[in-house]
Amino acid sequence: MSYLGIDLGTSGLRALLVDADGKPLGAVERHYSARHPHPGWSEQDPSDWIAALEGAVAELRAAHPEFVGLRGIGVAGHMHGATLLDDADRVIRPCILWNDTRAHAEAARLDGVEDVRALSGNIVFPGFTAPKLEWVRAHEPENYARIAKVLLPAAYLNLYLTGEHVCDLSDAAGTSWLDVGARGWSDRLLAEGHMRREQMPRLVEGCEKAGDLRRDLATAWGIAGPVAVAGGAGDNAAAACGMGALSEGQGFVSLGTSGVLLAARDGYHPAPETALHTFCHAVPARWYQMGVMLSATDSLNWLSSITGARPAELTSGLGEALNAPGRVRFLPYLSGERTPHNDAAIRGSFTGLGTDTTRDDMTRAVLEGVAYGLRDSYDALVGTGARIDRLMAIGGGTRSCYWLRLIATVLGVPLDLPQDGEFGAALGAARLGRVAATGEAPETVMTPPAIGARIEPEAALLAAFAEGHAAFRASYPAIRGIQ
Repeated sequence: MSYLGIDLGTSGLRALLVDADGKPLGAVERHYSARHPHPGWSEQDPSDWIAALEGAVAELRAAHPEFVGLRGIGVAGHMHGATLLDDADRVIRPCILWNDTRAHAEAARLDGVEDVRALSGNIVFPGFTAPKLEWVRAHEPENYARIAKVLLPAAYLNLYLTGEHVCDLSDAAGTSWLDVGARGWSDRLLAEGHMRREQMPRLVEGCEKAGDLRRDLATAWGIAGPVAVAGGAGDNAAAACGMGALSEGQGFVSLGTSGVLLAARDGYHPAPETALHTFCHAVPARWYQMGVMLSATDSLNWLSSITGARPAELTSGLGEALNAPGRVRFLPYLSGERTPHNDAAIRGSFTGLGTDTTRDDMTRAVLEGVAYGLRDSYDALVGTGARIDRLMAIGGGTRSCYWLRLIATVLGVPLDLPQDGEFGAALGAARLGRVAATGEAPETVMTPPAIGARIEPEAALLAAFAEGHAAFRASYPAIRGIQ
């Protein structure tokens, strides 16, 4: 037996085939691009996703004879995208992606409606799905009038695989149409967004069977037996499944272009005023919360671009021994910020510069600024009652030992580094497909990866970095005052 995990990303699709024990057999990638016809717009043709999926399947079939024993499929997808279908399931217009900001006015209107935050558990961000549909209603009425179904990107792949309109709860939680606490569509939220319940897909849990692989696809792919297709998950929920972060006390920090601090929750504890995202998890009766900062490694990449030194060269100049906070301070708001500010206009700054300031001083300030930004998310999470015993650390920024020691100390939480191997969204999706096919308990399948190293906080510097974070927070009014 084998299981297929599909990670539908913004820039490409990754397909991972695992065996009956969950061990990777092979992975392939197919790439595509987004289109930006106007400033702030970001769109994609869903047919590109289908072509990428079919190309990936063909390559896996050719390379791995185990593919014919496929028994389960799970799809993880980039969240919030609006794929609009007519009554014959034809795509009406290109999918409006998560990073499209055209619906900022519509988002502000919805966010100001009484009970919208209380029901959805979240701020209505411009990238969420509901304001996108309000934009279409206002600016493309001829397209709006044709809408029979609205599907998120992963749900569109589920439609292709099963022939059914079905969506998992973790993905649906990012639409601003879901009552996230009750785990169901909200008639009130749908009405505020001028949508109807019959335009929504059927909801299932992420590890629940959403349907069976279409018989014609199974035949074309050379598969004899039935194949269960799971509900799937939004990308971060799938990543949590890949890292075994299902329960209170488990989570991860991702140091990519943006920074994510995610905590699994055993209950529903929304705090939209903090700009935390509170979403359903991909397993029943669980939720997750995450803080998002928009410029994590992007801040280091920016410093690299203006100094002419590669990011690795910048960080290697600091050595590996953690130093106390420096005089130079950096606010990492190069592209605005989500948690805790929810401010698209806020911008970054250096302060404390002097004639004696070196490139190393500025590098250290950038790393500290990102760590302090993650601490803002950590404080918001802990403020909701989240328990964070330790965090898995993933992403390109984890190549810097100095940065890892810094973040562990600023957060006061040990960081675990996975050994080389699979542990991300594609693996999480494959695990969801396995649970949907076998009925196994999610906890027995979605276990943490082997840990290669643990980074402990440096006790001697905890107080110094607590003071450094307090000074960082004191800079908020000043930086907002100069926008």
